[in-house]
Amino acid sequence: MPVDINKAFSENPPELDFIWNGYLAGTVGALVAPGATGKSFWALEAAMSIACSVAGGDVVNLKPHYTGRVIYLAGEDPQPALVRRIYAIGQHLNQSARKAIAENLILEPIMGKRLNMMDEKHLRRVIDYSTGARLIVLDTLSRIHSLDENSNGDMARLVSVLEHIAATTGAAVLYLHHANKMSARDGLTDQQQAARGASALIDNVRWCGYVAKMSEKESEQLTDRGFDRSPIGKDRRNLFVRFGTSKQNYDLPQPDRWYQRGCGGVLLPVELQDATSSNKNNVRKRDQA
Repeated sequence: MPVDINKAFSENPPELDFIWNGYLAGTVGALVAPGATGKSFWALEAAMSIACSVAGGDVVNLKPHYTGRVIYLAGEDPQPALVRRIYAIGQHLNQSARKAIAENLILEPIMGKRLNMMDEKHLRRVIDYSTGARLIVLDTLSRIHSLDENSNGDMARLVSVLEHIAATTGAAVLYLHHANKMSARDGLTDQQQAARGASALIDNVRWCGYVAKMSEKESEQLTDRGFDRSPIGKDRRNLFVRFGTSKQNYDLPQPDRWYQRGCGGVLLPVELQDATSSNKNNVRKRDQA
């Protein structure tokens, strides 16, 4: 149905339905990070936030606008590993949140099942499975097709299929994807061009987030300490990751967020401060005393 131009000129526009800030329902988004950074943990915690209809389930502090059913297709990890992640996250949830998440989150291991979104039979199954869902997570993109990842034509076709899923189900479709080796080596995984493969993978989606490891420079500039404000340092920097967005088409940019790995690998929000200025202030206060 075409847009009614006269009506659009004269009436207040509808409110945009965001899954979380900047990520619009019914669109395709990407989450990009190097391997072993924490993107699957972040995505699972985000999925639980969306699935939880009561207070106490938003461990990742996304503050979703609405909640609903979530389908998570896990292609990289076997069921025992997924169960361990759920257990670890569950230690930070109250009983009501656990119950609500269990009712609304479907987590299906697809490793070894050779799911192919370009196959009509497989595509129809995913659509039927996901109709009415609020969010569909595909972990990772390389596990759901057999196309040439470096071909813009092939990847444009793949994203188009994911858009078809989003348009048909009404859900936001989030695929997880690895960063390329150069961006990982140079510490540039928070850039829009960091995704591995053809540029169409990011050019053709409406939202792109990232999870980045704390750099050595950041570890010397930031602190999570109390009174002494000592820097995190290179020995502890692997405990911290930064989440942010490198592309969003429908909202203003949001500030990056820091997470600290807890027991079992759970990512927990943490407030970090400038260690350099804090140390200078503490020295000044001691001198004045």
